[in-house]
Amino acid sequence: MSVRTESTTATESEYEHYEAIVVGCGPGGAAAAARLADHGVETLVLERGTEAGSKNVSGGLVYAEESAAYTADDLFDGFREAASERPVTEYTIHNIAGNRVKSYDLTDLHEHDTDWCDAVLRREMDSWLETRVHEKTSETGGGVLTDVRVNGLLRENSDGRVTRPSDRASGQSPRADGEIVGVTCDELEPITADVIVAADGVNSELARDAGLMNWDEPNEWFQGVKAVVDMDPDAIDNRFGIDADEGAAHLFSGDLFSDVRGGGFLYTNEDSLSIGTVFHLDSLVEEQAEPHELLDALLTHPLLAQWLGDEYHEREYAAKLVPDSKKVAHREPYRDRLVLVGDAAGQMQAQGPIIKGMNHAITAGALAADAFVVTRGNSHPEAAGRRYTQMLEKSGTMDKLRPRRYELSRTVGERDAVASAVDRVLESPVGSLAVGNPIAKRLMKRAYNSPFLVSMLPDTNTGYVTLPTVIAEEHGRTIRWDNGVEPPTLEERIGDLTYDTDVGNPHIELLDESAAASGAAVSACPVSAQDFGAGCYRAETVQTNGTAETLISLDTQPCIECGTCAVVADTDWEHPRGGKGVEYREG
Repeated sequence: MSVRTESTTATESEYEHYEAIVVGCGPGGAAAAARLADHGVETLVLERGTEAGSKNVSGGLVYAEESAAYTADDLFDGFREAASERPVTEYTIHNIAGNRVKSYDLTDLHEHDTDWCDAVLRREMDSWLETRVHEKTSETGGGVLTDVRVNGLLRENSDGRVTRPSDRASGQSPRADGEIVGVTCDELEPITADVIVAADGVNSELARDAGLMNWDEPNEWFQGVKAVVDMDPDAIDNRFGIDADEGAAHLFSGDLFSDVRGGGFLYTNEDSLSIGTVFHLDSLVEEQAEPHELLDALLTHPLLAQWLGDEYHEREYAAKLVPDSKKVAHREPYRDRLVLVGDAAGQMQAQGPIIKGMNHAITAGALAADAFVVTRGNSHPEAAGRRYTQMLEKSGTMDKLRPRRYELSRTVGERDAVASAVDRVLESPVGSLAVGNPIAKRLMKRAYNSPFLVSMLPDTNTGYVTLPTVIAEEHGRTIRWDNGVEPPTLEERIGDLTYDTDVGNPHIELLDESAAASGAAVSACPVSAQDFGAGCYRAETVQTNGTAETLISLDTQPCIECGTCAVVADTDWEHPRGGKGVEYREG
C-alpha cells in the first residue's frame, strides 16, 4: 500500500516535463488548467476517473459570488446553459420535531453576495468542463489524460538525485526527501513540472505526501450521503410550484436525525432531485449512527410526501467526506512547487445553512494559476505558493473559509459544559417560553438570514438539533401527509452502482482489526452496517483461548471511495488505480 522511497540515478531533466501539471479535473482543477492555458502555459491535466466527474460527488449547488475573484461563467462561456441543472430561486429551511415543522424562507441569506446559484450533477458538469479544458490546454502543448492515478510526489535531493514517494510510516519529515519537482503515477513514468496544482479532492494523496493534510481528527470532517431520485420535469414544476427555469433548495434540521449533528438537503435538478444528509463525522461515530438509515429518515418523513409522491425511483446512492474549512482550510496551501486547491486544501465552507465548496475551488484554482504566471521569472520553488496564499487572503476567500467570528465564538460556545448548559435551558420551560413568545418568533427569521450570526454558529447540537426542535415544537404545524416511500435496501443501493474492480489490488489495507481501533467503520461507512454482511466493514465475534473478541474485517469491492474509514479506522488508504473502483453516473 505505502510506497517506499526509491532513489534513482536519474535527474529531473531526464523525465518528461511540462510547465504545469494539474491533478484532478473537477471544478478547482478545471479552473486552474483553463486559466493557465489562457496565459499560454503548457499544462497537462491528469484525471484518475474514466472521465471527469466519474469519481466526484456533491450536494450540489454552484454559487457565483459577487465578491469572488473568479466564477465558473467567468472562465467557461456557456457554463450555466450547458453544465448546470436549474437555477435556485427558492431557498427554505425546515425545523422539525417529530411531525411538527416550522419553515423559514432563507432568500435573504441565499442572495447575500450571490450573483447566481445553480444546482448541478457532477458527472455531467465535470465531463463538460473536461472537454473545455482539453480544448484549451491542447492549444498550449498539453491536454487532459484520464484513467491516470497520481500516487505521489517526485522529489529532488540536494545532490540532484530524484526520489519517488516515501513511506510516511517511516517517520521522515516532508522536507527530508528533497524539493518537490513533479509527480509519480501508477500508469505513467514520473513527470516533472514548474508548478503542480493538487486538485485531487478531499482524499488528496498529494496533500498528505507533502505533509500538508492529515486524517487524524473526525471533528474536522463532515460526511455527506446522497440519493439522486428520478422525477419527470413537469412533476418537479408542479410539486414544487416552480417554472421550468426555476429551482428550489430545501434544508432540514431538528430531531429527525436523532442527536447526530448535521442536517439534510433537497435540490431540484432538471429531471431529478438530489436528496441527502451532511453530518459531522465525530458525531456519527459517537452516536454509532448508520448513514444510510439517516438518509432514509429524511426520505420517509411526512414533509417529503408532497414532493416525492407515490412512486420512488433512486438513480444512484453516493457519499463523500467534506472538509470543515473553519478548522482545516490551509492558511498556507503550498510546499515547494506544489499548491493545493479545493477540497485538497480544505476549502469547503459549511456554516449552518451556508454550504459552499465548488465556487471556492474555482476561485482558488484560477488564483493559483495567476500566482504561477506572475512569479514565472522567480526561481524560488515556493514563489507561486507564497503569491497564491497572498491572493487568497486579499481576495477575501480565506475570511469566508475561516471566519474570525467563528474563531472567537468557538472558544466559549464549543466547550462541553457551556453547550450542555445551553441545551438544558432550551429544553426547559424557560427555554420554551423564550423561544415560543411572539417577539422570538419574529426574530428567528431574521437570525436565520443573518450572515453575521450564521458565521458565528458553534459546532454543537444546539444549532443543529436542540434549537430547531424547540422552534418546531413551539411554532410548527403538524404534518399529516402519508409518505409511502420505500427506499432501496443498502444491498440494493450497492448493487445498482457501477464498479470496475481492480482484482488483486485492494486500495485499502486494514492495519488493526480490533474493534477498539477500527470498529467505528462498521457503522460510519456508508456502505456498511451492523449485521450487514455485504458491505466493506464487518464485525465478527470470535473465541480465542476461551475469550470472546470482536474483530473487524474489510472487503474493498463495494467501496465508494469516500475516505471515511481513513479517519475512523486504522487503515492504509489509497485511491484505486486509474479508472478502477466505483464509477458514478450522476455524482
